[in-house]
Amino acid sequence: MTTPPVRRTMIQPEAGGLGASDTGASDIVRVAATLVSAAVIIAALYYGQDILIPLAFAFLIGFALNPLVMWLRRRGLPKVIAIATVMTVVLVLLGGLFLVLGTQLRSLGEQLPTYQSTIHGKINDLKAQFRAPGMLDGALNAIASLQKEVEAVQGSEAQRVEVVSAPGTQLQVALIWLGRVLEPLATAGIVLVFVVLALLDRTDLRDRLLRILGGNLHRSTDAIEDAGRRISRYLLMQLVVNTTFAIPLALGLWLIGVPGALLWGVVAAVLRFVPYVGALISAIFPLALAFAVDPGWHMVLWTLALIAGLELISNNFVEPMLYGTSTGLSAISLIAAATFWTALWGPVGLILSTPLTVCLLVLGKTLPQLQFLDTLLGSVPVLSPAERIYQRLLAGDVDEAIEIAEGEIETLAVTPFYDSVGISVLRLAHDDYGRQATAAHRLRVAEGMEALLEELREEHPAADATASSPKVVCIGGKWEIDAIAAEMLAHALGLEDIPAQTRRVAHVTANSVARLDLDRVPVVCINYFSSEPDGAARQFCRRLRQRWPELKIVVVLWTVSPEALASGAPEAIGAEEIATSIQEAIGRVQRLLPEMAGEPVGAEAPANDAERVAALAGTGFLDEALRDDLDAIAKRAADAFDVDVAMISAIDAEREIVIGGSKELSGFGRDEAGRPILPRRAAICDYVVAGGETLVVADTERDARFTDNPVAKTWGLRFYAGAPLRSADGFVLGALCILDAEARTLDQREKQLLEKLAGDVVETISRKEADSSAQQQAEPEAEASATVGQQVPE
Repeated sequence: MTTPPVRRTMIQPEAGGLGASDTGASDIVRVAATLVSAAVIIAALYYGQDILIPLAFAFLIGFALNPLVMWLRRRGLPKVIAIATVMTVVLVLLGGLFLVLGTQLRSLGEQLPTYQSTIHGKINDLKAQFRAPGMLDGALNAIASLQKEVEAVQGSEAQRVEVVSAPGTQLQVALIWLGRVLEPLATAGIVLVFVVLALLDRTDLRDRLLRILGGNLHRSTDAIEDAGRRISRYLLMQLVVNTTFAIPLALGLWLIGVPGALLWGVVAAVLRFVPYVGALISAIFPLALAFAVDPGWHMVLWTLALIAGLELISNNFVEPMLYGTSTGLSAISLIAAATFWTALWGPVGLILSTPLTVCLLVLGKTLPQLQFLDTLLGSVPVLSPAERIYQRLLAGDVDEAIEIAEGEIETLAVTPFYDSVGISVLRLAHDDYGRQATAAHRLRVAEGMEALLEELREEHPAADATASSPKVVCIGGKWEIDAIAAEMLAHALGLEDIPAQTRRVAHVTANSVARLDLDRVPVVCINYFSSEPDGAARQFCRRLRQRWPELKIVVVLWTVSPEALASGAPEAIGAEEIATSIQEAIGRVQRLLPEMAGEPVGAEAPANDAERVAALAGTGFLDEALRDDLDAIAKRAADAFDVDVAMISAIDAEREIVIGGSKELSGFGRDEAGRPILPRRAAICDYVVAGGETLVVADTERDARFTDNPVAKTWGLRFYAGAPLRSADGFVLGALCILDAEARTLDQREKQLLEKLAGDVVETISRKEADSSAQQQAEPEAEASATVGQQVPE
């Protein structure tokens, strides 16, 4: 009998076991290092507060005074003289204020003895009222007797011993009091020196801070500018809010008859720089004085009503209007920051909490390692509206999802909401379909979106497509989210007065397609959420063509990027048009509908177009002498935005006239001065004139208004952005526009920069007009002087 061979197997480690262990250990080390670093920083802030607090105050005051210094320097004063002037003015104002306040305090001190009888009388009245029998007397007496028994037991067991230190000599007492007085004065002196040094070495300090931030110089510069802008705006708005509170408070206290009204107004203005508690402390002084002055209660009640009314107005109207999002901090982060800095540095930390936290927020926006600070402290929502709605649907909270949607629609309107938020929700559902979503999640999203769309259809009714045959039928291509997208598109079409219906098809078979009943429907929109929809879309279009040969088909591809679409994509699928967004689909449908196909192309002229054209003729916009200056501005815009072309155009009654460009433009007609011109109906800039605001077209090929535009076709351009050229009378006479062969977009800051350059164009033209007018006035005067000189006898 043979022994079977022993099978030797090597025990393989689980895949990723060792790597996962290493990763877990490294994560623990990283977290521990972060906690240790945070502890060291907090300890340094706490133990170094004697140095850091004066520095923080100095930089804060420097932020407030630097605009004044820069204003004087722009007037031609040297830096040292400008700083000395500002500091002298500030010290004189502070000295005068302290003098006035000292006079008020001395006057109040002299009058206080006269208020003693009033105070004693009111206190006695209050005692008498509290001594009267009441409903809580029994409970209070029981508590008092119990307290006496406890004290008796404690007295029998132990005796209380108090150690009293021996009084020091007069010199020691004097030194103690002198130290208490000199300590704040010394701190104020240190702050003053730091302020002067910060103003003198502002540029050097900025350079050193840029070096500390390191990395990208552009990003660091933006961070410093952002922090300075936020802190300066916060301080300015705080000063305005405190002043608008203090002035009516002082006036009201004077009318009521409270002594020292000016003093209490100034105290309120100063103490309100202390968040949260400053307003409460400033209210105590006038209320206590009103209590002491008036034998009755009318003055106290009027003072209380005045302070409460001003607080309500300031908190609910003035502060929201002025502050806005000046700091960029959320409300809860402001409270948490106030608590943290107060615990660390005491009352001074409470005053500095907001500026210091703003600096931390900017660091979080700038440094990737500290990005969590931006998430924790910032006021900007960390989830986009689409992510918020999607999460609420996953959680089954349909009501809150509807509430978020309604809030977005108040800002965007329904169709832009569908484009930017609604379709994005479906994209999130599509991306998670086969990876993370469970069956319950998919069902919640589908049912929740149905409920949300039903609510929106009721709140925002569209054109009724049930009474007559619809102009458009929207169909989901394959999945449930395709059908939901079709419902969004149908509702958006109805809001554009295009009656539309949705119909469902389970399978793309001949019988299923026949049941769609499209006999009198001119246009069909098929919706697909698929990364590779070509085969399914081609089959669906072929089935529709076989049944209804004259049918116009628009295929809407929600997950295919516009850049991935080739120029012949519609023909390859078998459709007339392809769209990738709600707005584009609406434009494509309008082009295909028979009743809209003959409408003129181009922007609708503004109501005051005749006056606008007359104003253009009366300005120097068409002056040929401006060409070089305007070409320079156009080249600057093209370089700044890194685009192919920038041009400046004026729009008259029938034409667009290019009055400045970054390069020589070809493919257009020319006017008598040799400038490029084209018909107004073909001018994209005419949409800027019609709308009166900046227009950004991310991709002209995906915007039905500009798909066949001759400018875009001639130059092969896909991106357009134009800012209006607005005259002093408010007429939009033309536009400064930038164009590029690549699709792109502009953020808000870039739009503001483009608008600033448009303002430079108008300013250049206006300055040239003023110079020409002055020259024309000077020529007759020179001729008259020459004539008089010739008539004077020798």
